[in-house]
Amino acid sequence: MEKSPLHGRAIFGIILVLFGLAMMAKSFDLVSPGVEYVLFSWPMLLAVLGVIFLITGNRNTTGIVLFLLGAIFLLPRILDIPYSFHDIFWPVVFIVVGILILIKAFAHSGRKDTNVAPDQIDDVAILGGNERRINSKNFKGGKITSIFGGTQINFTEAELAEGEIVIDIFSLFGGCTLIIPKDWQVKVEVTSILGGFADKRIFGDPGSGQKGVLIIKGMAIFGGGEIKSV
Repeated sequence: MEKSPLHGRAIFGIILVLFGLAMMAKSFDLVSPGVEYVLFSWPMLLAVLGVIFLITGNRNTTGIVLFLLGAIFLLPRILDIPYSFHDIFWPVVFIVVGILILIKAFAHSGRKDTNVAPDQIDDVAILGGNERRINSKNFKGGKITSIFGGTQINFTEAELAEGEIVIDIFSLFGGCTLIIPKDWQVKVEVTSILGGFADKRIFGDPGSGQKGVLIIKGMAIFGGGEIKSV
């Protein structure tokens, strides 16, 4: 069963409250240096984000990748193993990318390939970049994930389905560029944390010939994205 947006926001709010309390404890010297070294670190940020996505059930693949990245880089800190970041970075990348490929392979096993243009997207760019062109005449939205990478999606040959069509984006140290016809109605509802998402289109006649409204929501953390037109 799909979780509601309110459920996901509530979990994210609880995480922020707990992080604020931890920062307050640090300010009053209630946290030991060892715990501080683990708790206030970028691997912990990745692991926590992964747990949030897994709990909400919104982006399981993204959650697994983030959690694995965070957990693998956290282990040397927790076990106090002396290591060089440069020594383990690429092995970790290969391990996580390999796991991601296996997840995708098992997820798509048994499905039949067709030449029909997809009505939904589920694009993931991790430590790399993707470029896609959508030509569906009944586009129904989807998900775009950019982690240490970038994605460019071209919608100039697509048409929206009826109603509110949602694209859920997540950018972490990465970003996405959406090339959207200037006559589409677009609402941007992206939450940005040290990042941003901007609509840079040259606007035309809004809504002419289009049945739906495109809503872009999600989160940009140390990353972002933009909407452009041609």
